[in-house]
Amino acid sequence: MPQNTPLWHPDDHAWTRDSHIAHFMRAHGFYSQDELHAASVRDTAWFLDAAVKDSGVEWFKPYTTVKDDSRGFPWTRWFEGGVVNIAHNCVDRHVRDGHGDEIALFYEADSDAPEDRRQRTFAELKAAVDDCAGALRMMGVGPGDSVALYAPMRIETVEVMMATFKLGARFVPIFCGYGEQAVIERVESCGAKVLFAVEHLHRRGKSVAAGAIARAAAARVDSVKRVICFDGPDWMRFLRSAPSVTECEPTAAEEPALIIYTSGTTGRPKGTVHTHAGCLAQTGKELRYAFNAQPGEPFFWFTDIGWMMGPWEIIGCLFYRTPIVLFDGAPDFPDSDRLWRTLERLKVVTFCASPTLVRLFMRATGGLGPRGHDLSALRVLGSTGEPWDATSWRWYFENVGGGRCPIINISGGTELLGCLLSCTPLTPLQPCSLGAPALGMDIDIFTEEGAPAPRGTVGHLVCKQPAPSMTKSFLHDDKRYLETYFSRWPDVWYHGDWARHDEDGSWYVLGRSDDTIKVAGKRVGPSEVESVLTSHPAVSEAATIGAPDDLKGQVLVCFVVLRPNLNATPAELIAHVAAQMGKPLAPKTVHVVAALPKTRSGKILRGTILRVYTGQPAGDLTSVENPAALEAIKALAS
Repeated sequence: MPQNTPLWHPDDHAWTRDSHIAHFMRAHGFYSQDELHAASVRDTAWFLDAAVKDSGVEWFKPYTTVKDDSRGFPWTRWFEGGVVNIAHNCVDRHVRDGHGDEIALFYEADSDAPEDRRQRTFAELKAAVDDCAGALRMMGVGPGDSVALYAPMRIETVEVMMATFKLGARFVPIFCGYGEQAVIERVESCGAKVLFAVEHLHRRGKSVAAGAIARAAAARVDSVKRVICFDGPDWMRFLRSAPSVTECEPTAAEEPALIIYTSGTTGRPKGTVHTHAGCLAQTGKELRYAFNAQPGEPFFWFTDIGWMMGPWEIIGCLFYRTPIVLFDGAPDFPDSDRLWRTLERLKVVTFCASPTLVRLFMRATGGLGPRGHDLSALRVLGSTGEPWDATSWRWYFENVGGGRCPIINISGGTELLGCLLSCTPLTPLQPCSLGAPALGMDIDIFTEEGAPAPRGTVGHLVCKQPAPSMTKSFLHDDKRYLETYFSRWPDVWYHGDWARHDEDGSWYVLGRSDDTIKVAGKRVGPSEVESVLTSHPAVSEAATIGAPDDLKGQVLVCFVVLRPNLNATPAELIAHVAAQMGKPLAPKTVHVVAALPKTRSGKILRGTILRVYTGQPAGDLTSVENPAALEAIKALAS
């Protein structure tokens, strides 16, 4: 994985010297990124104060104290005394300052038909946000109330989000692939007064009655006063039902703005709570210093509003007047060139995708990717969500980015609304690397005993100091919050990832520690095995589970998808893994399958594969994109 010579180096690209992070370093007298990071964790209050001022956050009332950790790491408070509002910083001030005619949003519908495409200027966005805020206020929504949304990445999604922020209420996005029970659990937990939805969810040319699911869920939650669907007559009537609200609610810095649910391995969903100031500080820092976001330069992260990256992208990009591409539907429908046409037509500057999505592109059209499309506007690629394998990383770098665009790989989580590890435009890049700890993030890798792990060894990823966007406990559940992140080591955030810091300085995340497989006492992460499998020329994708075994405790069972027109036998692939990882870690079985089961955001469902393969109940399958893939795996086990 690591090499002596980076594949991408900032010295070879003049624009990096004019990047936001380069300007910040010069302004504060730092000569290297390592120096800056050391200062940013030595005095996080200094750094965050400087970063918030550099990014241009507007306060209705300035803060008096940046950081108050007198009650301990888990209960740190930020920007005390400050009064601020996300909607003011992301919408209102841009119109006030004369930027109303600039494009804020591009919408790409599932059909890919020109007549279904839309866009919004900042002035149009503000007008709709003001109307929506007025209608919500008429319904009794105000500071501290919750507004839930069960819809894809649409223009109306952003309008509702910003209108909710404008009123000082809490926006609660729900993944639009969930079924009725999952929606009920989340809406009931947050006590939402209003549930927004779409009547019909379109994917691959087919329609799902999402509105019916939303209404059925709302009927079982007492707090919901009304369900409003964007694609029906209700929406326009709703917008016209009350006078507009033109001014933002002055909200305290620590006032919750965003509740995002993240599923645990057991029990009910966890509601992570993020504040107005925390959202602005963290997304502002990351979009500015990691992704070099600029006004007028289209930014496209293939994601969903129900996952962290949706709100992260919307808040961070609108803050900088960076147009967002809202992509509704599948990337390879109506054909495998759809996504490349979108990048070319909109002259996208920053494009970001998960490793799983990149592997999908690699399989399509024989791995030709965007050949024949002009992607010269691209300057930055991005990625998050899961570990890379070197083959896919190189394909993304060479075929999509033309070997000239850095892959800004980041790793964090919903509970952070941001990243622990991150590349920047000043990071020399090795394949699959996450660069280094993000600015202001005091990151380490611990052994089982809680000591710093030696370079080159695998350990637990931890954070030793708080950050402003970290969740303010879990909604209604302080005990679970403390048990999840702080029960392993006092005042240290345990993130639940395996990571490694190599001798050359590169950092890697190797998967979730709760995914670890133990074969005859030898621990291995699924991603390690999968990376070896996908290095075989015939293998496009792989998933690895640890199946119970009477002799060894667990054995490796692998599932692979082959590239078009290429073949490999299970025996050949077992030998391939054994040759690279050693015979003790050779898979017991390799199954060739047509597809791996995934969520709609592209994550491989290893836990669900394990349950189905071992004859356990599959659990909630509402977020599964391709249930037929699970049925095929179930058949293999019988």
